[in-house]
Amino acid sequence: MTMKLVKNIAIALTAVAGLAGTAMGAGAAKHPMQMEWSFEGPTGTYDRASAQRGWQVYQQVCSACHSLKYFRFRNLAELGYEDDMIKAWAAEYTVVDGVDDAGDPKERKGLPQDAFPSPFPNPEAAAASNGGAVPPDLSLIAKARHDGPNYLFSLLTGYQDAPADHEAPAGKSYNPYFPGGNISMAPPLAEGIVEYEDGTAATQEQMAKDVVNFLMYVAEPKLEARHHMGLNVLLYLMILVVVLYFSMKKIWKPVKEGKNFYKK
Repeated sequence: MTMKLVKNIAIALTAVAGLAGTAMGAGAAKHPMQMEWSFEGPTGTYDRASAQRGWQVYQQVCSACHSLKYFRFRNLAELGYEDDMIKAWAAEYTVVDGVDDAGDPKERKGLPQDAFPSPFPNPEAAAASNGGAVPPDLSLIAKARHDGPNYLFSLLTGYQDAPADHEAPAGKSYNPYFPGGNISMAPPLAEGIVEYEDGTAATQEQMAKDVVNFLMYVAEPKLEARHHMGLNVLLYLMILVVVLYFSMKKIWKPVKEGKNFYKK
């Protein structure tokens, strides 16, 4: 190895170390915890009991700040809820439906075909109520973030006291899984904040896992159908390969046996 090559390697390593230090200085987020989820893998399915509990968490905790503008009340039917329950939940919300003759917005009770409304009339009101930060819509959050389910679980359970060398601005909480560490959202989950209808103990970890299951379903309600179709396609292709294999063996058998097709 020449001295020039050694020098180039040393320069490259120094540059990489410098970039890593810059990233850490800029507040690179901690890598999310890796959890096991029932919806992972080619045969993954949703844990409906967990997703139903997650709906409770969203309803009683998350919906105060976060909307689900791409998810409709009627989609809850796939989680096992009856139509009457869905209608009753939708009616608890007020939605804007056009304007009246004076140009003012008309409001009515929600219907199953409506999307979940935002708790704030506009982004400015949302920011004013949340320390200047607009709470993100959660419709696609589980797919929009890298390693979404694990990131969400880690974020919800990762609040802690800031280290001595970290300065958290007033009104911010410290969470190492959030870029920069300073997050406007106060810790949303505390043990017992929700009373589960099925009697499950509402620990912080349990609520975080359940709401992640629910938000994953919200982001990809057709996941199970897609997995089912994929397996059917693979099964069809396997059968087709077998049929083609034996067909080709039959077609080429005379050739391998040295028979002359043109001999009368």
